[in-house]
Amino acid sequence: MAKRHFFVTGTDTDAGKTCVSTGLLVKANQQGLRTIGLKPVSAGCEDTEQGLANDDALKLQAAATQVLSYPEINPFAFEPPIAPHIAAEQAGRKLSADRIAAMCRGSMMHPCDFLLIEGAGGWRVPLNARETFADIPRLLNMPVILVVGMKLGCINHALLTAEAIVRDGCQLVGWVANTIDPHMSCFDENLATLMAKFNAPLLGVVPHLSDVTPEGVAEHLDIKALLD
Repeated sequence: MAKRHFFVTGTDTDAGKTCVSTGLLVKANQQGLRTIGLKPVSAGCEDTEQGLANDDALKLQAAATQVLSYPEINPFAFEPPIAPHIAAEQAGRKLSADRIAAMCRGSMMHPCDFLLIEGAGGWRVPLNARETFADIPRLLNMPVILVVGMKLGCINHALLTAEAIVRDGCQLVGWVANTIDPHMSCFDENLATLMAKFNAPLLGVVPHLSDVTPEGVAEHLDIKALLD
């Protein structure tokens, strides 16, 4: 099988990128694929015996079939839960799209059929004064999956993000509707509007789950469009 590599972005910081990414990995696992999940840059890490570690990166590591060391999954880890470029400045480190892409390429050398790279925050989160996270999938020539956090205002956020992805020279190959607000008014109407506006397949609608597990999320996803 040909390799399937995708960059996962979201409409906002809490859109549910990790929830959906781990679900996508489990869905691929269930089809017998070798999987890897990467979170190259993270902010909001805890100090452990092995160094700084991010909960989202650990979840990706646990959901994948291929065994990678933590630094291969999350080479740029920062303690404060703030914008990554600010966290990097405070730590006296520099983030650059070229260096992050190079780290990802190293991890992508492992045998794998289905690989996800999860961004941080939304599409245009800065890496430095000139670059944003959008530069990473562009450098890696990697198609994009968009996680839409379903809540009031999501239509505007989703359409603007989709437009930016295409404008930046990347391909939007699928999107997931992730229910952030269980009491969202006119959910079905909002979903129908997005389905009519997006020129990319809907990979699934994830309900608001009381017990969020990768396996539970995977039940609501369909990756056929990503494998065809």
